Amino acid sequence: MTSRSDTLSERYAHVRERIATAAKRAGTDPRAVVLVAVTKYAEPDQIRELIKLGHADFGENRVQQLTQRAAMLDEWLARQRSLTTGGPAKNIPESVRWHMIGHLQRNKAKKVLEICRLIHSVDSLRLAEEIQTLAVKRDQATDVLLQVNISGEESKGGCAPPAAIHLAEQIDTMINVRLRGLMTMAPHTDNPEDARWSFARCRDLYYEIRDAGIAAGHFNILSMGMSNDFEVALEEGSNLVRIGSSIFGEPPADAPPPIDVIEDDDGEDASDDDEAG
Repeated sequence: MTSRSDTLSERYAHVRERIATAAKRAGTDPRAVVLVAVTKYAEPDQIRELIKLGHADFGENRVQQLTQRAAMLDEWLARQRSLTTGGPAKNIPESVRWHMIGHLQRNKAKKVLEICRLIHSVDSLRLAEEIQTLAVKRDQATDVLLQVNISGEESKGGCAPPAAIHLAEQIDTMINVRLRGLMTMAPHTDNPEDARWSFARCRDLYYEIRDAGIAAGHFNILSMGMSNDFEVALEEGSNLVRIGSSIFGEPPADAPPPIDVIEDDDGEDASDDDEAG
Protein backbone atom coordinates (compact mmCIF):
# COMPACT_ATOMS: atom_id res chain seq x y z
CA MET A 1 0.00 0.00 0.00
CA THR A 2 1.38 3.40 -0.93
CA SER A 3 1.42 6.23 1.59
CA ARG A 4 -0.77 9.21 0.85
CA SER A 5 2.13 11.49 1.82
CA ASP A 6 4.51 9.99 -0.74
CA THR A 7 5.14 12.01 -3.85
CA LEU A 8 5.13 10.39 -7.27
CA SER A 9 8.87 10.92 -7.66
CA GLU A 10 9.48 9.23 -4.28
CA ARG A 11 7.28 6.26 -5.19
CA TYR A 12 8.98 5.94 -8.57
CA ALA A 13 12.44 5.99 -7.02
CA HIS A 14 11.36 3.43 -4.41
CA VAL A 15 10.02 1.09 -7.11
CA ARG A 16 13.29 1.44 -9.01
CA GLU A 17 15.21 0.54 -5.86
CA ARG A 18 13.02 -2.50 -5.23
CA ILE A 19 13.47 -3.65 -8.85
CA ALA A 20 17.26 -3.31 -8.57
CA THR A 21 17.38 -5.24 -5.28
CA ALA A 22 15.16 -8.08 -6.53
CA ALA A 23 17.03 -8.31 -9.84
CA LYS A 24 20.36 -8.58 -8.05
CA ARG A 25 18.98 -11.39 -5.89
CA ALA A 26 18.16 -13.23 -9.12
CA GLY A 27 21.56 -12.51 -10.64
CA THR A 28 20.03 -10.18 -13.23
CA ASP A 29 21.48 -6.84 -14.26
CA PRO A 30 18.90 -4.27 -13.04
CA ARG A 31 19.59 -2.22 -16.17
CA ALA A 32 18.20 -5.10 -18.24
CA VAL A 33 14.79 -4.91 -16.54
CA VAL A 34 12.12 -2.89 -18.35
CA LEU A 35 9.63 -1.06 -16.13
CA VAL A 36 6.29 -0.43 -17.82
CA ALA A 37 4.27 2.17 -15.92
CA VAL A 38 0.60 1.17 -16.12
CA THR A 39 -1.48 4.31 -16.59
CA LYS A 40 -5.00 2.90 -16.24
CA TYR A 41 -5.80 4.97 -13.14
CA ALA A 42 -3.14 7.68 -13.58
CA GLU A 43 -4.01 11.34 -13.98
CA PRO A 44 -2.59 13.11 -17.05
CA ASP A 45 -0.39 15.35 -14.92
CA GLN A 46 1.07 12.27 -13.20
CA ILE A 47 2.02 10.76 -16.56
CA ARG A 48 3.64 14.02 -17.64
CA GLU A 49 5.54 14.21 -14.36
CA LEU A 50 6.86 10.69 -14.83
CA ILE A 51 8.02 11.55 -18.35
CA LYS A 52 9.83 14.58 -16.94
CA LEU A 53 11.67 12.15 -14.66
CA GLY A 54 12.92 10.44 -17.81
CA HIS A 55 10.53 7.49 -17.98
CA ALA A 56 9.49 6.34 -21.46
CA ASP A 57 7.63 2.98 -21.22
CA PHE A 58 3.90 3.09 -20.50
CA GLY A 59 1.19 0.45 -20.60
CA GLU A 60 -2.55 0.62 -21.13
CA ASN A 61 -5.28 -1.99 -20.78
CA ARG A 62 -7.98 -0.45 -22.95
CA VAL A 63 -7.70 0.63 -26.54
CA GLN A 64 -9.85 3.75 -26.25
CA GLN A 65 -7.87 5.08 -23.31
CA LEU A 66 -4.63 4.15 -25.07
CA THR A 67 -5.48 6.22 -28.15
CA GLN A 68 -6.59 9.20 -26.07
CA ARG A 69 -3.51 9.20 -23.86
CA ALA A 70 -1.12 8.66 -26.77
CA ALA A 71 -2.56 11.59 -28.72
CA MET A 72 -2.48 13.85 -25.66
CA LEU A 73 1.15 13.01 -24.88
CA ASP A 74 2.30 13.34 -28.48
CA GLU A 75 0.94 16.88 -28.52
CA TRP A 76 2.49 17.68 -25.14
CA LEU A 77 5.89 16.27 -26.11
CA ALA A 78 5.88 18.26 -29.34
CA ARG A 79 5.11 21.41 -27.38
CA GLN A 80 7.88 20.68 -24.88
CA ARG A 81 10.41 20.22 -27.66
CA SER A 82 9.40 23.47 -29.33
CA LEU A 83 9.46 25.54 -26.14
CA THR A 84 12.32 24.08 -24.13
CA THR A 85 16.02 23.62 -24.66
CA GLY A 86 17.73 22.08 -21.65
CA GLY A 87 16.60 23.27 -18.22
CA PRO A 88 13.83 21.43 -16.33
CA ALA A 89 12.83 19.42 -19.40
CA LYS A 90 16.29 18.05 -20.19
CA ASN A 91 15.36 14.52 -19.05
CA ILE A 92 12.25 14.31 -21.24
CA PRO A 93 12.60 11.44 -23.76
CA GLU A 94 12.11 12.12 -27.45
CA SER A 95 9.05 9.88 -27.46
CA VAL A 96 7.20 7.43 -25.25
CA ARG A 97 6.90 3.70 -25.90
CA TRP A 98 3.38 2.35 -25.48
CA HIS A 99 2.62 -1.23 -24.50
CA MET A 100 -0.79 -2.86 -24.94
CA ILE A 101 -1.16 -5.08 -21.88
CA GLY A 102 -4.91 -5.81 -21.80
CA HIS A 103 -7.22 -8.10 -23.74
CA LEU A 104 -7.20 -7.10 -27.39
CA GLN A 105 -10.17 -7.63 -29.69
CA ARG A 106 -9.34 -8.26 -33.32
CA ASN A 107 -11.51 -5.38 -34.53
CA LYS A 108 -9.45 -2.96 -32.41
CA ALA A 109 -6.03 -4.25 -33.41
CA LYS A 110 -5.54 -1.65 -36.16
CA LYS A 111 -5.47 1.24 -33.68
CA VAL A 112 -3.04 -0.60 -31.44
CA LEU A 113 -0.59 -1.27 -34.28
CA GLU A 114 -0.54 2.45 -35.03
CA ILE A 115 0.58 3.29 -31.49
CA CYS A 116 2.20 0.43 -29.60
CA ARG A 117 5.79 -0.69 -29.48
CA LEU A 118 4.85 -4.06 -27.99
CA ILE A 119 1.58 -6.01 -27.68
CA HIS A 120 1.71 -8.20 -24.56
CA SER A 121 -1.64 -9.96 -24.91
CA VAL A 122 -1.63 -12.12 -28.04
CA ASP A 123 -3.45 -15.25 -26.92
CA SER A 124 -4.85 -16.89 -30.06
CA LEU A 125 -3.93 -17.73 -33.62
CA ARG A 126 -6.83 -15.65 -34.92
CA LEU A 127 -5.53 -12.52 -33.20
CA ALA A 128 -1.98 -13.16 -34.43
CA GLU A 129 -3.28 -13.62 -37.98
CA GLU A 130 -5.18 -10.33 -37.77
CA ILE A 131 -2.05 -8.55 -36.58
CA GLN A 132 -0.10 -10.12 -39.43
CA THR A 133 -2.65 -8.91 -42.00
CA LEU A 134 -2.60 -5.38 -40.61
CA ALA A 135 1.19 -5.31 -40.29
CA VAL A 136 1.58 -6.34 -43.94
CA LYS A 137 -0.67 -3.46 -44.99
CA ARG A 138 1.43 -1.07 -42.92
CA ASP A 139 4.68 -2.63 -44.19
CA GLN A 140 5.97 -2.98 -40.65
CA ALA A 141 7.13 -5.65 -38.24
CA THR A 142 5.05 -5.81 -35.07
CA ASP A 143 6.52 -7.09 -31.81
CA VAL A 144 4.24 -9.27 -29.70
CA LEU A 145 4.29 -11.44 -26.60
CA LEU A 146 2.34 -14.66 -26.28
CA GLN A 147 0.11 -14.44 -23.22
CA VAL A 148 -0.11 -17.70 -21.29
CA ASN A 149 -2.77 -18.41 -18.69
CA ILE A 150 -0.62 -20.32 -16.24
CA SER A 151 -3.16 -20.19 -13.40
CA GLY A 152 -6.04 -21.53 -15.51
CA GLU A 153 -8.41 -18.89 -14.13
CA GLU A 154 -11.35 -18.16 -16.43
CA SER A 155 -11.11 -14.45 -15.62
CA LYS A 156 -7.64 -14.22 -17.16
CA GLY A 157 -6.72 -14.16 -20.82
CA GLY A 158 -4.03 -16.28 -22.37
CA CYS A 159 -3.57 -19.61 -24.06
CA ALA A 160 -3.29 -22.81 -22.03
CA PRO A 161 0.32 -23.81 -21.26
CA PRO A 162 0.15 -27.08 -23.28
CA ALA A 163 -0.84 -25.07 -26.37
CA ALA A 164 1.86 -22.42 -26.00
CA ILE A 165 4.69 -24.11 -27.91
CA HIS A 166 2.54 -24.96 -30.93
CA LEU A 167 1.04 -21.46 -31.00
CA ALA A 168 4.50 -19.93 -30.72
CA GLU A 169 5.63 -22.01 -33.69
CA GLN A 170 2.66 -20.80 -35.74
CA ILE A 171 3.29 -17.16 -34.88
CA ASP A 172 6.95 -17.56 -35.76
CA THR A 173 5.98 -18.38 -39.35
CA MET A 174 4.39 -14.95 -39.78
CA ILE A 175 6.71 -12.58 -41.62
CA ASN A 176 5.41 -9.34 -40.09
CA VAL A 177 4.76 -10.55 -36.55
CA ARG A 178 7.86 -10.87 -34.38
CA LEU A 179 7.41 -13.07 -31.31
CA ARG A 180 9.51 -11.50 -28.55
CA GLY A 181 8.59 -13.66 -25.55
CA LEU A 182 5.88 -14.58 -23.05
CA MET A 183 3.56 -12.74 -20.70
CA THR A 184 1.52 -14.03 -17.78
CA MET A 185 -0.47 -12.75 -14.84
CA ALA A 186 -0.35 -14.61 -11.55
CA PRO A 187 -3.46 -15.25 -9.46
CA HIS A 188 -4.31 -12.19 -7.40
CA THR A 189 -3.32 -12.82 -3.80
CA ASP A 190 -2.43 -10.87 -0.68
CA ASN A 191 0.72 -12.95 -0.28
CA PRO A 192 3.19 -12.48 -3.17
CA GLU A 193 4.79 -15.83 -2.39
CA ASP A 194 1.59 -17.54 -3.51
CA ALA A 195 2.36 -16.30 -7.04
CA ARG A 196 5.84 -17.82 -7.21
CA TRP A 197 4.78 -21.17 -8.68
CA SER A 198 3.00 -19.52 -11.62
CA PHE A 199 6.01 -17.33 -12.42
CA ALA A 200 8.33 -20.33 -12.20
CA ARG A 201 6.08 -22.33 -14.54
CA CYS A 202 6.00 -19.49 -17.09
CA ARG A 203 9.79 -19.12 -16.87
CA ASP A 204 10.24 -22.84 -17.56
CA LEU A 205 7.91 -22.57 -20.55
CA TYR A 206 9.81 -19.51 -21.80
CA TYR A 207 13.10 -21.42 -21.77
CA GLU A 208 11.48 -24.47 -23.35
CA ILE A 209 10.32 -22.36 -26.30
CA ARG A 210 13.62 -20.50 -26.55
CA ASP A 211 15.71 -23.66 -26.36
CA ALA A 212 13.59 -25.19 -29.14
CA GLY A 213 14.88 -22.42 -31.41
CA ILE A 214 11.47 -20.80 -31.91
CA ALA A 215 11.71 -17.09 -32.77
CA ALA A 216 15.47 -17.44 -32.61
CA GLY A 217 17.38 -14.19 -32.25
CA HIS A 218 14.59 -12.09 -30.80
CA PHE A 219 12.81 -14.24 -28.20
CA ASN A 220 14.12 -12.45 -25.11
CA ILE A 221 11.26 -10.90 -23.09
CA LEU A 222 9.55 -12.45 -20.07
CA SER A 223 6.79 -10.09 -18.91
CA MET A 224 5.75 -11.05 -15.38
CA GLY A 225 4.93 -9.12 -12.25
CA MET A 226 2.73 -6.23 -11.16
CA SER A 227 2.61 -3.97 -8.11
CA ASN A 228 1.71 -6.69 -5.63
CA ASP A 229 4.14 -9.38 -6.83
CA PHE A 230 6.87 -7.94 -9.08
CA GLU A 231 9.74 -8.73 -6.73
CA VAL A 232 8.85 -12.42 -6.71
CA ALA A 233 8.45 -12.29 -10.51
CA LEU A 234 11.93 -10.82 -10.88
CA GLU A 235 13.39 -13.49 -8.62
CA GLU A 236 11.81 -16.07 -10.94
CA GLY A 237 13.34 -14.61 -14.09
CA SER A 238 11.12 -11.75 -15.26
CA ASN A 239 12.86 -8.96 -17.19
CA LEU A 240 9.79 -6.78 -17.74
CA VAL A 241 7.37 -5.70 -15.00
CA ARG A 242 4.05 -3.84 -15.32
CA ILE A 243 3.51 -1.51 -12.37
CA GLY A 244 0.71 0.99 -11.78
CA SER A 245 -0.46 1.64 -8.23
CA SER A 246 3.00 1.44 -6.64
CA ILE A 247 3.97 4.42 -8.82
CA PHE A 248 0.77 6.40 -9.31
CA GLY A 249 -0.93 5.56 -6.00
CA GLU A 250 -3.92 3.40 -5.19
CA PRO A 251 -6.90 3.67 -7.56
CA PRO A 252 -9.90 5.68 -6.36
CA ALA A 253 -12.49 3.92 -4.24
CA ASP A 254 -15.11 4.26 -7.00
CA ALA A 255 -12.82 2.83 -9.72
CA PRO A 256 -14.27 -0.02 -11.80
CA PRO A 257 -13.42 -3.57 -10.70
CA PRO A 258 -10.19 -5.00 -12.08
CA ILE A 259 -11.89 -7.51 -14.38
CA ASP A 260 -14.61 -6.53 -16.83
CA VAL A 261 -16.62 -8.80 -19.08
CA ILE A 262 -16.82 -7.39 -22.59
CA GLU A 263 -18.32 -8.61 -25.83
CA ASP A 264 -15.72 -9.97 -28.19
CA ASP A 265 -15.69 -9.07 -31.86
CA ASP A 266 -17.23 -12.40 -32.84
CA GLY A 267 -20.18 -11.84 -30.52
CA GLU A 268 -18.90 -13.97 -27.65
CA ASP A 269 -18.09 -12.76 -24.19
CA ALA A 270 -14.42 -12.40 -23.38
CA SER A 271 -12.71 -11.52 -20.12
CA ASP A 272 -10.82 -8.24 -20.12
CA ASP A 273 -8.24 -8.77 -17.43
CA ASP A 274 -7.77 -5.14 -16.55
CA GLU A 275 -5.77 -5.31 -13.36
CA ALA A 276 -4.35 -1.98 -12.33
CA GLY A 277 -0.78 -3.20 -12.12
